[in-house]
Amino acid sequence: MLNPRFQQLPAHTWTQLRALLDKVPAGRNAPLDLTIGEPRHPMPAFINEVLEANSVGYAKYPPIQGTPAWQQAVAGWLERRYGLPAMDPDQHVLPVSGTREGLFNVAFIAIPDSKSGQRPLVLMPNPFYQCYAAAALAAGAEPFYVPATASTGFLPDFAGLDPAVLARTALIYLCTPANPQGTVADQAYFDSVIGLCRAHDITLVVDECYGEIYPDAPPVGALEACLSMARRGLGDPADPYANVLSFQSLSKRSNVPGLRSGFVAGDPRLIAAYRELRSYAGAPSPLPVYAAAAAAWSDEAHVEENRVLYRAKFDAAERILEGRFGAYRPGGGFYLWLDVGDGEAACRDLWGKAGVRVLPGAYLARPDASGYNPGAAYIRVALVNSLEVTELALHSIRDTLEGGTP
Repeated sequence: MLNPRFQQLPAHTWTQLRALLDKVPAGRNAPLDLTIGEPRHPMPAFINEVLEANSVGYAKYPPIQGTPAWQQAVAGWLERRYGLPAMDPDQHVLPVSGTREGLFNVAFIAIPDSKSGQRPLVLMPNPFYQCYAAAALAAGAEPFYVPATASTGFLPDFAGLDPAVLARTALIYLCTPANPQGTVADQAYFDSVIGLCRAHDITLVVDECYGEIYPDAPPVGALEACLSMARRGLGDPADPYANVLSFQSLSKRSNVPGLRSGFVAGDPRLIAAYRELRSYAGAPSPLPVYAAAAAAWSDEAHVEENRVLYRAKFDAAERILEGRFGAYRPGGGFYLWLDVGDGEAACRDLWGKAGVRVLPGAYLARPDASGYNPGAAYIRVALVNSLEVTELALHSIRDTLEGGTP
């Protein structure tokens, strides 16, 4: 018998995309895939070297909490990147096998059976990363989709919700830089949502997996924002990270999505509960992966080189699209969020005429009560390929959608 909770989920994003395009012959170019957010820049050479040097570690069970070298590397990076002093890895940090696993499983420790005597709600931006809704349903909660549209600056207005909704809310998912729009939450936004969560006893889960890909200034981090609030008297200096968890990953930062290595950091009470859950159900990273991850968190040169490559592709996008389809340079991440009027129709045209595969924005969102889907007019374009492939694809997108020859 199937769990009826999951019948509330539509077909997954990639299932929908295959149904839309698989019977449509590809157009004139060799297939150019700009759908999935899978980094395709070169993996740092030292990753393989460290994995091979530590290969004997595959013969041992790895620790749930990470190795001392991994813990020190992560704590050091948090201090360098966000100015977080004296992060105790045993209290504040825990490895996860990629952020998707972590973001899904955190729901089981943060969502009670009921909130205010009712089924709990989990708030998330709309559009959103599909894992959030599945996690909410798996943990027995009800997903609640909060518009993140141009009218709200592509960030959800959690503070504007009905107090009755907030009273039922157990967990809020927030992605910054946002997937798909690339919007970055600033300190004032964090002040609002963190204060809201503490006032209503809500866990704030911040997905920051795109936080190391940015054009100029590094985005404010969730835990950095917590520390700033505590220093300004807006939080307890003895417990600055209360109610907040930040998820970080090497996938985008270091071009190693297959390494499946990230971490969660923040509220020590939540970290302790999460560690206990992972002791039962988690799959800790092998020792060689911990070693490679420690090396990656300790090195910034490859990350700076990575950002240079992405900047060049966004420069190309600005030059080729020239503001067409509402194109803008995002504050972070590697997506374009283009308003093409009808995302599904545009996807079919781009694939059938030009051999360019992109993602309809509707597949990343849910319709509201009136039937309006905030992603329906958009396509998401992942600038993860080489500059040459990206430029070819962007020319094809512009020419095809304007009715010319790709």
